[in-house]
Amino acid sequence: MSKLNLFVLGIFLAACNNSGQTNKNTNDSIATSTAVPQLEEVFADSAYQLTGVAVTRDGRLFTNYPYWADKHAYSVVEVINGKPVPYPDSTWNSFQKGDDGQNKFVCVQSVVADDQGFLWVVDAAGISLGPVYQAANKVLKINLATNQIDRIYHFPETVAGKDSYLNDIRIDNVNGFAYMTTSTNGGIVVLNIKTGASRLVLHDHYSVKSDPHYQFEKNGRTMKVNSDGIALTADQQWLYYKPLTDNKLYRINTELLRNFKTSMRTLQDSVQDLGRFVTTDGMICDHAGNLYMGDLEKNAIVKITPDLQMHYIAQDKTKLMWPDSYSISADGYLYISCSQISYPPVLPYKIFRLKL
Repeated sequence: MSKLNLFVLGIFLAACNNSGQTNKNTNDSIATSTAVPQLEEVFADSAYQLTGVAVTRDGRLFTNYPYWADKHAYSVVEVINGKPVPYPDSTWNSFQKGDDGQNKFVCVQSVVADDQGFLWVVDAAGISLGPVYQAANKVLKINLATNQIDRIYHFPETVAGKDSYLNDIRIDNVNGFAYMTTSTNGGIVVLNIKTGASRLVLHDHYSVKSDPHYQFEKNGRTMKVNSDGIALTADQQWLYYKPLTDNKLYRINTELLRNFKTSMRTLQDSVQDLGRFVTTDGMICDHAGNLYMGDLEKNAIVKITPDLQMHYIAQDKTKLMWPDSYSISADGYLYISCSQISYPPVLPYKIFRLKL
């Protein structure tokens, strides 16, 4: 990884309050025995650093490349016969500095395939993790059957302004909402995907800020990164989230988030502190209510059951170099992108899968 990629993580620096709550689920109280790794490589690319991963119901595989380094070409690709093919077309992937970024990908952070045949793309538009480029941050909904843009969502300055770096996204097609983390300033962006209305909530709340008392260090670099990973339960009732660089985990009832009349104070008071688990980048829920995430400090993947018991299911120091994002396929595999953030690059960058 270039020195630039190591440096740009510094924009996530923030001081925060912390709840002071703990429960029995600390690292010390949980067995750390691991199963034999069964990681299967499904994609490798030496050209660009990848972050997101999305697997559709019919097995199509997508990934994305944020515009973090000087060298950059395409942003979103479909993996076809092991090769990255710009998606949905070359025009959307043709951005160069100086271009109008409204109808091109600028700096894509994540991709997610939903249960209704759409691919969602989060374009944070923060080149090198800097300020939003020409108000070009957006979310795209792409019809996978036609490979055409279905809708583009934009945000007012008060929701996702120039200092906001939109990160992960989860889609609730039942109620018509999407939820995103913003990692620079800390917060949850709630988007009504029917009307396009949006709202920034929990901004500056302790649950979206990295705990200043937790020391996260990877390969000699100390980091402080705010709200990043996010997961939605299959019944659409709970949104899990956490800062990246500490081991605290939180959740909130989505009924409160969906009602834009819910006061900020009520939202803050409704956050549930679930205790300490692991430091992770992304996370995802399965249909049984299990939560999967990475342990960045141990190069591992963990499963947290609905009763908040944590189990290590894979560990590999040479493969799981910063497990970043996750997607679960219809045939029961957990797909894992490894972005190697904070590592000197070990080419190629890879995506693995693990049978659940």
